[in-house]
This record gives sequence, C-alpha cells and structure tokens, in this order.
Amino acid sequence: MKLATAAERMTTISLTPPSTPRLRTQSAGARRTLLDGGWWPRTTDPVAELPGLVLAIDGIHGPVTELILSAEGWDNHPRRLGINGRVLRMGYFGSQPRSLLTALCANGERVDLLIVAPNTAGGTADAAMVLAATSANLVHAQHIIPALSTTIPNPSPAVNDAEHVWDTEGGRSPHPGPHPTTAPAPTPASC
Repeated sequence: MKLATAAERMTTISLTPPSTPRLRTQSAGARRTLLDGGWWPRTTDPVAELPGLVLAIDGIHGPVTELILSAEGWDNHPRRLGINGRVLRMGYFGSQPRSLLTALCANGERVDLLIVAPNTAGGTADAAMVLAATSANLVHAQHIIPALSTTIPNPSPAVNDAEHVWDTEGGRSPHPGPHPTTAPAPTPASC
C-alpha cells in the first residue's frame, strides 16, 4: 500500500475568480454519445482553468466530484482542487488521451469533453467543439483536430477571430451548427 505524500493530500485553491469557460455541450436530455461536448481552455494551468469549467458542468449535470485528465499537457498536477467550498479529486493518467477530460458527477453521471489546446486557431477550435457537441459525432477526441485539419486547411481571418467572438458574445458562435450551451456564470452552490 502506497502512502500519500503531503503534496498529494494538499488541497490547491485558485487565487483568481473562476473564468467563464469556452464550452459547447449537447442539448440537455440528448442521448448518450461518444462525447458530451468540447472545451477550449485559455492556458494549460489547471488551477486557473478548471474551476470555471467545473462550475459550468455542475450547472448542467450536477456536482462534479472527480476529474480524469491526461498526465501530459498540464503545467502542474494538483491532486485535490478546492472549488466553491468543496474538494474535487483529480487524477492524471498516461492512458488518458491528452484531448479528453472526463468528469464524474455525484449523481453517477459521466461527462466526456474534448479538450482543444489553448494555442489552436479560433476557426479550428470552434469547428472541433461544434463536432464534439454534435449527437451524431462518431470521432474520438484524439482524432477530431487531425480530422478537421484535412477539412479546414486554411481558415479565413474572420474564422480565426472566433476567440474574440467567444469573449465578446458570451460563447455564441458566428457559425451555423448545433447551438452551444453557454456555461452559466459561476455562482455559489450548496454542497
């Protein structure tokens, strides 16, 4: 039996308020599919990025209790993250695809999200999240960006401004397709 180190028992808390995540999810009540949506973090700092995402998932699927992430692609690997008065367990695994986040909720629900790398061009990121949030999607998270690279080789400058649209219009996309679920603003919730 391996004993937990002090660092593994320590709860990390973000010093900044949770940001509104760039998130697209399937409509409520959609049948279970390969992915439940897509998320485009602004950085690779889990302490800065995950609180807003967790609060958004809480509002859609119920309280998140655990996150499963790839061991690669994050600046650090906190094992316990304090969010909104509760402690969330986090696991980082080499077998988890870098582009997949799995959230486990208190009600037994599982939420699988495509993670779009922060440095991805806006048009590609938006298209990837639209595909991930489509109920008919059959492409696994790790294959979405490569699949789009063959269909969107040179996005127009207007498409590259998708991040600006996300930030100024609350996540509404200028492109047709499934309607995104705009993440609710983080609010205190009882545990």
